[in-house]
Amino acid sequence: MISLRYHAVSITAVFLALAVGVFLGASGLSDRLLSAVSAQRDDLSTQVDKLTAERNDLAAAQQSADEFATRIGPAAVRGLLSGQTVALVTAGADQDDRDAVAELVGQAGATVTGEVALTEAVADPARADQLRELTSQLLPSGAQLPAASDTGSLTGGLLGAVVAARGGQPQSTPDQAQAVLSGLAAAGFVRPGDTPRPANLVLVLTGGALSGIDAGDAAAVTARLAAELDRSGAGAVLAGRSGSAGSTGAVGVARAGGSVTAGLSTVDDVDTGSGRVAAVLALREQLDGRAGRYGSAETAEDGASPAA
Repeated sequence: MISLRYHAVSITAVFLALAVGVFLGASGLSDRLLSAVSAQRDDLSTQVDKLTAERNDLAAAQQSADEFATRIGPAAVRGLLSGQTVALVTAGADQDDRDAVAELVGQAGATVTGEVALTEAVADPARADQLRELTSQLLPSGAQLPAASDTGSLTGGLLGAVVAARGGQPQSTPDQAQAVLSGLAAAGFVRPGDTPRPANLVLVLTGGALSGIDAGDAAAVTARLAAELDRSGAGAVLAGRSGSAGSTGAVGVARAGGSVTAGLSTVDDVDTGSGRVAAVLALREQLDGRAGRYGSAETAEDGASPAA
């Protein structure tokens, strides 16, 4: 006769066998999973190493190209702007970019007549009404503002009457020019400084992509300002740092501006040696009545730079 104890031992043995089977099965599964994960980890590590090496190679190649462009730049632009004058208008530009391009402009044979350094207040929506009113108050007698209501065009029209020469002749007297810039500086729209002499060409230098809720609108102010300066004299070039060709960069907005900015030449990588050379070549292009889009962004439809 089978005792109760026998039944208990049998049932315990069955459960023990099941437990051992589950453990052994799980152990085998864990080993397979661990092996698969380990193999995937090694594969990803190899890919990371490969991508890192490619990135380093590209960075080294970019540095070499930049150094070459910096060294060859003076020879590439020599004499292209002989006897010309260039005024600088900066809006969030990097000082190194400004100094390097100004030096190249001089090596091209032109004279930099001075700089107007705009502050962030120019693109501040909260101060747009104040700036609109100020442009009409400060406008020199005999000058006209464009038929537009945006602050970029109005400010560009006002500055054009001061810094841009038309047909080689100033559009305002030295006293009028000083009054305009002093008024803008007093209101915080321009940094105080010497009044530049009127120039045949204007180079507008800016930074990269802007950030914030009003970034696109702020970039549009600089883009339209540059376009109006282009119409005020013999031509203008808008040059920004890498990233400026995006939707929140002044170059990107200018390139999307259609007929409003069609005559303006743009450069989207003025923080590089090739971009700085391109900016000077674009000034020469403006003198010849042409315009283009240059740089390293996808929207640089005319290549890295104009033909020398």
